[in-house]
Formats: sequence, C-alpha cells, structure tokens
Amino acid sequence: MILRGYFFGAWVEIEDTDGNAYQYRIVGPDEFDPDKGFISIDSPMAKALLRRTEGDEVVVSRPNGTAVFVVTSIRY
Repeated sequence: MILRGYFFGAWVEIEDTDGNAYQYRIVGPDEFDPDKGFISIDSPMAKALLRRTEGDEVVVSRPNGTAVFVVTSIRY
C-alpha cells in the first residue's frame, strides 16, 4: 500500500543530513511523550511532516536553527 502523506497516529521515520535516523509517532497534544518518540500533532516537527510522503525532504525550524530531514518510512 502506498501512503500519500501521514495521518494521525502514524509512525514516521526520518533521517537527517548526517545519516541519523529518528522515529516519531504523531499523537494528540495530550498524549505526547518524548521518551517514547510520541510528538504532538501541534509540534513544529509534526506540522512540517504534514502531507509529506516517503522520500520527501522536510525543513523544520527549531530554536537552534533549521534542520533538514528526509522521510524514509511511514507506517501504522
């Protein structure tokens, strides 16, 4: 199945420009838990991932500057 962008509850794996991989689950604002990789749908990262698909480049504004990632996997 080919997914066209993520949906609420998805696990999204991304990779930064140094090759480091990160995995997040998009959850509601009352469910976020950084230790589990659960990020709020209202977070800058989740908003940047909105409507992205595997292979897309994502630019995220963070307090210490912008970061660039590539979406490597979306699953449920």
